[in-house]
Amino acid sequence: MENIQESLYNTAKSNYISQTRGAMPKPPPTTSKHITFIDLFAGIGGMRKGFELACQNRGLNTTCIFTSENKPSAVKILKQNNPDDEVYGDITQIDESSIPDFDFLLAGFPCQAFSSAGKRLGFFDTRGTLFFDVERILKEKKPFGFVLENVEGLVNHDRESKHSKIGRTLLTILESLRNLGYKVTWNVLDAKNFGIPQERKRIYIVGTRTEFPNIDCFDNHHSVLNSVLEQGLPCRTSKFVELLLSHFSPKSLYGKAIKDKRGGDNNIHSWDIELRGSTSQEQRELLSRILRERRKKKWAEEYGIDWMDGMPLTFEHIHSFYESDTLDDMLQDLVNKKYLKMEYPKRKIGNKRVQDNTLPIGYNIVAGKKSFEISKILDPNGIAPTLVAMDMEHLFVVDGAGLRCLTLREGLRLFGFPDDFKFDIECELGYDLLGNTVVVPVVTAVAERVIDEYLKEISNEINPSRNL
Repeated sequence: MENIQESLYNTAKSNYISQTRGAMPKPPPTTSKHITFIDLFAGIGGMRKGFELACQNRGLNTTCIFTSENKPSAVKILKQNNPDDEVYGDITQIDESSIPDFDFLLAGFPCQAFSSAGKRLGFFDTRGTLFFDVERILKEKKPFGFVLENVEGLVNHDRESKHSKIGRTLLTILESLRNLGYKVTWNVLDAKNFGIPQERKRIYIVGTRTEFPNIDCFDNHHSVLNSVLEQGLPCRTSKFVELLLSHFSPKSLYGKAIKDKRGGDNNIHSWDIELRGSTSQEQRELLSRILRERRKKKWAEEYGIDWMDGMPLTFEHIHSFYESDTLDDMLQDLVNKKYLKMEYPKRKIGNKRVQDNTLPIGYNIVAGKKSFEISKILDPNGIAPTLVAMDMEHLFVVDGAGLRCLTLREGLRLFGFPDDFKFDIECELGYDLLGNTVVVPVVTAVAERVIDEYLKEISNEINPSRNL
């Protein structure tokens, strides 16, 4: 621990000297034109990039004096883009007093532990959660301000009732920050309103020691997916893609999802492309009816169990809404080709659903949401859905007469990273990192509002008469 302080100061000093062309800084280098900050749970550095751009837009120089991230693939990217910086690991193992003083704290902190913490320790105790590490560092170092980011679900997490405007988890966080002497505001912002063709809602929590930053009323501007796409790249060759393109033209695939769990005009099913064998028009109509009917609550009432979305239906159930002399043969053929499966209805036992073999067996759709090589073909004239790590490799785009995955560079653009951002990593790891990062232009816009409060304070210190 004793070496961290010296190492961090030497790094900050070296960076500052290079930025000021040899001028010796005072440790730490904090002036009206120079801001120091730390980056916790840094990921690939999206919070840092957004904050640095915000400072640049306000004519300020910056030094990141401390970075914490323990995911090896993320550390690799951080080092590619900031080769002279030390990246420290698990923040829970670092003594807050060993971190040099700084002006701003940045953190896209995880909050998965809050639920259990709330049950064990009460809603106003943050021990055992990763937010506690943000809190203890703010308490010790007392910086001017902070910018925090998290998933939209934090707003309603652990609500006391459905009428509560926010959940107890967020209340805990806000109360903790206010108790540390910060004037705190928060807002949920969508990336699509900041020139990024992705629908991505995230909560931003900001605060300063002087004023409540206003993070409302931004100037919205929009773009479409085509603005980030490259053209003429190698396309995927596989049986699945071949079947898809044999039934649909590339342009007709714009915006189409591919899953057997739901219906609708914008959904393609495995039987539509005959993935598991040929299907007749009558069989496809039958499957579409089963797909819709299995969601109705009346079948659960007939079984005498709690309703769940996607009930198996008996032959008698199906015959009641689909009459055909060949119904039995069609159903058996669809089971043989694995478009349908035989299963018992599931009875709720505690928090689990368990098949009850005392009830009549029925037919159900086989495939779920993530069963196929492609989950969705993005519309170049629209925007991407919220990109998450487990889905990114299944999102495709049309390129010429073929289909391909999003490239990592396209993925970076969908989070607002500039094209000079280094991202030399395997695709699978890259998708994982992107699905968990922040949108740079949103961070920049939010950070500018917070930095403006800092500049007001500096101006008041230089010209105290303005306070009169």
